[in-house]
Amino acid sequence: MTDAMSDQYRRWFEYERDANAKVLASLETVPPDRRDGPEYQRAVSVLAHVVAARRVWLERLGVLPPGTATLFPDGAGFERVAAECREVEGHWTAFLAGLDAAALARTFEYRSLDGGRFRNAIGDILAQLFGHSWYHRGQIAMLVRAAGGAPAVTDFIYWCREPVPGA
Repeated sequence: MTDAMSDQYRRWFEYERDANAKVLASLETVPPDRRDGPEYQRAVSVLAHVVAARRVWLERLGVLPPGTATLFPDGAGFERVAAECREVEGHWTAFLAGLDAAALARTFEYRSLDGGRFRNAIGDILAQLFGHSWYHRGQIAMLVRAAGGAPAVTDFIYWCREPVPGA
């Protein structure tokens, strides 16, 4: 792998940070009287899962101490999820800052939540995490709409497109 790939992963993470901010803002568009409803609660829970998955991988990579994350947090409240999202993003920013081609290609062993032992390249893990987040942001958008809010537009192309002057 090249250092260009490291730069690409950092760029994708900047997109992800922006998308997470938009998702958090979209959750705030749900009318207050609908925030006790199942759609809103599920949307917050799905976002909590995305943040928790990111934390689990930080633990596996040795960035955070092991054993603090649960993949499906129960009863996640909006404020707590928003704070955890910002915290986890900070850890990922620091981790990705030191990423180079050699680090991307490095394989490491980890234990899955069901106890299995596996080995993957860091680049493969990062690709999984980005795809995982994209998948769940789509679910959150549907749930926000069902709860009466305005879903965030988080497609990557909307984030990176450049308008053509005079067109």
